[in-house]
Amino acid sequence: MEVDRRQAMAYRVAALGLADRGSQRPGDLDVLDLGVQEYTPGSAQVALAARTDAALDDDRLLTVWAARGAPHLHRRRDLGRIVKALWPLSDADASARIKSGQIPDGVKLGVKAFEATAAAFREVVTRSMPRGEASTEVSRRVPRELTYDCRTCRARHIAGNVWQVAGLAGGVQVESRGKDATLGPIRNAPPQPAANEGIEQLILTYLRFLGPAGPAEVAKYLGTATAEIKKVWPADGLEEVRLDGRKTWIPAGSAAALASAGPVRGVRFVPAMDALLQARDRDVLLPERAQQKEVWRVLGNPGVILVDGEIAGVWRAKMAGRKRVELTVTPFGTLTARSRKPLEEEAGVVARAREVPEATVAYS
Repeated sequence: MEVDRRQAMAYRVAALGLADRGSQRPGDLDVLDLGVQEYTPGSAQVALAARTDAALDDDRLLTVWAARGAPHLHRRRDLGRIVKALWPLSDADASARIKSGQIPDGVKLGVKAFEATAAAFREVVTRSMPRGEASTEVSRRVPRELTYDCRTCRARHIAGNVWQVAGLAGGVQVESRGKDATLGPIRNAPPQPAANEGIEQLILTYLRFLGPAGPAEVAKYLGTATAEIKKVWPADGLEEVRLDGRKTWIPAGSAAALASAGPVRGVRFVPAMDALLQARDRDVLLPERAQQKEVWRVLGNPGVILVDGEIAGVWRAKMAGRKRVELTVTPFGTLTARSRKPLEEEAGVVARAREVPEATVAYS
């Protein structure tokens, strides 16, 4: 099969539930198979609201540090599968995932870094507790090579990348974020893995939502080396696809949907680091490099607006008191009146996710 970026983009938007908003409860959304990252407090709720009109609270979901150690919403029932699929494949894989100039000797520990940190979490986080307190106690229990002298805190503590990538294996959930961040134990948490299981299924899940793609994109998504993913690349269940002349793959069961993917109509406010924006082949999502720099920044990523299935600009939100959220949209080009009116109506979805009665839209 041969496809171009527009067809791949249309496929991804539909696969991720952004083409037609349904009425499923959040935990029933397909995108939860991959997880919904919470980039800033409340952004995961915006991602859910972009996909469903149902109430956004769902006690089947919780926030855990998952792919790349980033906070993601996942279903409780899936944690046993996810924790094993995210466990390092080897010492080389573990070292790639925690690579940091802060802990050059700690990186050499490989899988032992994950084992020690996860065990420390299970010993420390037995109740809801402030994140800082948990960090102090975990830091005391891990090998010294995994800690560093922090000038800001004037203390020695565990490197953040190690701390978060081992959190799920340590049975920890993220209860709240921000100034008063707290962690707590996962009820009936799955045991700490002894070895990776399910990496092939995780690769298939990535490709089902963000394919067609290859080992390099999956490796970047997981924060590891391409060579490590090539070793476990599924031998069966994939169909080769030429995406703008480049060799990529799609799950065989998704090939028909890719082949028939067509134009998407409508608009969406998609939050920063939404699952759509997790694809690592950014030229497929947004061909213009200058526009890519506006979407994926070093700090403070904005959300994007989708207009008829394409990224047409960025947006930011600011609360105006307790009853209104103000959205500032910066288009990549000219937005027609046909697009502006639906966007202004769609702003109400962001208001619903932010739990305020009103949203306004301004253009910059």
